[in-house]
Amino acid sequence: MSKHILIVDDSKTVRNLVAFIMKKEGFKVTTAEDGLDGLEKLYSADRVDLIISDVNMPRMDGFTFIKTVREQDAYRDLPIVMLSTEGQDKDIQMGMSLGANLYMVKPAQPEKMVKNVKMLLG
Repeated sequence: MSKHILIVDDSKTVRNLVAFIMKKEGFKVTTAEDGLDGLEKLYSADRVDLIISDVNMPRMDGFTFIKTVREQDAYRDLPIVMLSTEGQDKDIQMGMSLGANLYMVKPAQPEKMVKNVKMLLG
């Protein structure tokens, strides 16, 4: 059974691109347009194996989204990749301290992203 990846990003272009890359690798993909939508999709899915989330989003940003996910026992060990244009150390540290497993700065190279996702799903 293929692994299920939840992609949370307010940019339709980014969502479609990341979804395309992951589907090509054989992953099942669900997309969400912000943190609130992401939580809804996460809760309604049978299971999600990994989350790729943006930081800057309306309604609920990526940091709040990750914090909310990590506060729940069921998702404590769920791998989370932050994918953001915010590449400053403080943003990266914030993402990692809230529970991201990996922080990638956009534009992320597809090969690198796939390699990292596969490593986290190991």
